[in-house]
Amino acid sequence: MTRRTEWPDNPAEPSGGAGSDDGPVDASAAARGAAADDVGMRSGRRSRGGAGAGSGFGEGAGRRARSGTRSSGSPSSSRAEKGEPRDPVEQARNICLRLLTGTPRTRKQLADALRKREIPDEAAEEVLARFEDVGLIDDAAFAGAWVESRHHGRGLARRALVRELRTKGVDSAVIDEAVGQLDSDQEEETARELVARKLRSTRGLDRDKRLRRLAGMLARKGYGEGMALRVVRQALEEEGEDTAGLDEPF
Repeated sequence: MTRRTEWPDNPAEPSGGAGSDDGPVDASAAARGAAADDVGMRSGRRSRGGAGAGSGFGEGAGRRARSGTRSSGSPSSSRAEKGEPRDPVEQARNICLRLLTGTPRTRKQLADALRKREIPDEAAEEVLARFEDVGLIDDAAFAGAWVESRHHGRGLARRALVRELRTKGVDSAVIDEAVGQLDSDQEEETARELVARKLRSTRGLDRDKRLRRLAGMLARKGYGEGMALRVVRQALEEEGEDTAGLDEPF
């Protein structure tokens, strides 16, 4: 008689994420499940007793921890009693899945999070590499979506986008390719839209104050001085302002 093995639902799939506005797109549930199953089986083979995929998570982990020694009082024993996985690869996998739920992350962001949780470098590298293999970590896709979202949503220029992506640990070559989506014409058109929305709130101020306020807004969003001056001057001229002398840098 053939005996059929029933595999439980993946207990490592988190019900909620860290919650952040850092990422413009969400990782797919299917990809998360694939990564969880694959990395879970890899880490399961490393666990004592040959436990299966995801063996360090959920109720099973809690039962094993409660049946173990409670007298040591060590941090690792305390974690085990709470049902947390003991194997560092399983810990790293669990942390990454939680952080990726609801928002994408760069490899550096996840690596920093694992380092903060004192995950050994070898275990962290194994999980990060596997997550890259299955597409859960994709810095190029992250950068491209970031540029699209932040430019159209916040009106940020290339200079500001480069600065933001660098803080997230994206490689310079990847950043260059991502911001290359924006050409000068598109960037200037966005600058005009930003000025048009802000222009009404500056009415009643003297010309120079309007110039400083509008140009300063563009500068904070990463637009160069030359483009900002040109766009603001044209907007003021359309309202009948005398722009003589506004050719000089502000």
